[in-house]
Amino acid sequence: VWLVESGGGLVQAGDSLRLSCAASGRDFGAATMAWFRHVPGKGREFVAGISAPGLYTNYSSTVQGRFTISRDNAKKTVDLQMNNLKSEDTAVYYCAGRPFTTIDFDQASWYDYWGQGTQVTVSS
Repeated sequence: VWLVESGGGLVQAGDSLRLSCAASGRDFGAATMAWFRHVPGKGREFVAGISAPGLYTNYSSTVQGRFTISRDNAKKTVDLQMNNLKSEDTAVYYCAGRPFTTIDFDQASWYDYWGQGTQVTVSS
């Protein structure tokens, strides 16, 4: 399974940005997907997760109400809509996948597949 992120860039505080993750391989519809982000010195932080059918989602408290995760199983994509961006959202964002459905999302060590990351920079 390959995951490829896109959509990162440089924006100003208060702006919106949409990240997309395209997956290859079979059984995407059964995979739990998530977004994490990495800030140097802080490690990899959970951002948002979505269950295989898309019925359950979960967000970190730092992005709750501003970010929305969604998926399209037919297109094998998972998106992260980021609104009202803040300077502290600056990070490399990674798409991650687990090859089965679950509603446990927030531990990076649980995920088997990772994308290469996309940089999001928010200027204040």
